[in-house]
Amino acid sequence: MAKKIDFSQGLLALAPLAGYTDLPFRSVVKKFGADITFSEMLSANALQHNSKKTLKMLQKSPLETPYIVQIAGSDLKAIKEAVMLLNDIEGIDGIDLNCGCPVPKVVSQNSGSSLLLDLPHLSKILETIKHYSNKSYTSAKVRLGYVEKIPVQIAKAVESAGADFISIHGRTRAGAYKAPVDYDAIRAAKESVKIPVFANGDITSFQKAQEVKSITGCNSLMIGRGAVGSPWIFYQLKHGAQEIDNALKAKIILEHYESMIEFHGEHGVSMFRKHLHTYSKGYEEASAFRNKINNITDIKTMREEIEDFFSTHHGS
Repeated sequence: MAKKIDFSQGLLALAPLAGYTDLPFRSVVKKFGADITFSEMLSANALQHNSKKTLKMLQKSPLETPYIVQIAGSDLKAIKEAVMLLNDIEGIDGIDLNCGCPVPKVVSQNSGSSLLLDLPHLSKILETIKHYSNKSYTSAKVRLGYVEKIPVQIAKAVESAGADFISIHGRTRAGAYKAPVDYDAIRAAKESVKIPVFANGDITSFQKAQEVKSITGCNSLMIGRGAVGSPWIFYQLKHGAQEIDNALKAKIILEHYESMIEFHGEHGVSMFRKHLHTYSKGYEEASAFRNKINNITDIKTMREEIEDFFSTHHGS
């Protein structure tokens, strides 16, 4: 399979975020500037059992190329089965192993960030993916360590297992999402390997992105929570735009809503509320708007409220 990703220019990736980076959100950021999108994290066990919900989560938008599916798991047999299943699905360009999720439910199954406690096993899982996968890329998303920071050892273990690139979230598992991000540690990891490295963690603005590039030495960035509520960060970085006008924001929010309805049907209306709560932050009269939309279930009424609010109110 032809390699499609040119890392030399520096790329922008949307990080996998459970509950947020579904197909509608990914298609919007892809259209407005993300180079690579990742599926939400899928459990290898769930994939193995062909669960309907999991298969729906695998679907991608036609815009999404390259598209990487992220899996979580620890059992080599389950990983192999999941890979074999993904091999039969067209349009997937790579498989990413989650080695960073701090959630207890994932960690207690020895997957996610608990893999950072057993680097030989982490390598073995990546080797298994690489060996059985018919996709172009094998990669890993990691943190700096479990409690102790060991970014260089982790990066080397991922590289030696044959991974094509690595994404590094600049916190340990113990640091959850609160500890300050250690960009110097990402830099140390990057300098220790030859494969491309995506810097990840607290990239919330155009200015911050420039700063992260310069500290880490990474020309590729992965943005997750920084894109929720402001997916236009990809547009800004792609176009070198420090500021972004309200009209473009309104357009992006509406596109996100439309693609939510297209994918989830009527249920998309209530699902979109959490996004509107984030989108309206910093806008005048945001709380009145939130109260109003909390009770709307009709597709057309909701669309009218979104159009009206974001085209007539101004954000901070």
